[in-house]
Amino acid sequence: MNPYSVLAAVVLAIHLAWIIWVIFGWLVSRNRPVLRWVHFASLIYGVFIEIVPWPCPLTLLENHLESLAGVTPYQGPFLIHYLDAVVYPNLSEALLISFAIAVCGANLYFHVRRLWRHTA
Repeated sequence: MNPYSVLAAVVLAIHLAWIIWVIFGWLVSRNRPVLRWVHFASLIYGVFIEIVPWPCPLTLLENHLESLAGVTPYQGPFLIHYLDAVVYPNLSEALLISFAIAVCGANLYFHVRRLWRHTA
């Protein structure tokens, strides 16, 4: 097996873990102040990278490794490529991005609410 293919698969796994962290990290960080701030920063980054027209660095790395492995890399954002193709085959890119931002926004809301309760 081509080592670049293996590295691309590792980056894909890290990318999936990152998305799971952004969505469900609030469960892990509930009573852990350091993790709570890391998750909060992750949410801010998640919203930012969805709003701005910049590609995610993990997507760029995965595409680069796939091209070195001789595989034609996919075009467009990670979420659109994988989720649209597997989970949401008939949804637009704008709807998926809106959903991602809504999930991050809900997580941010829970963090802010918890912070307000803690300081009150």
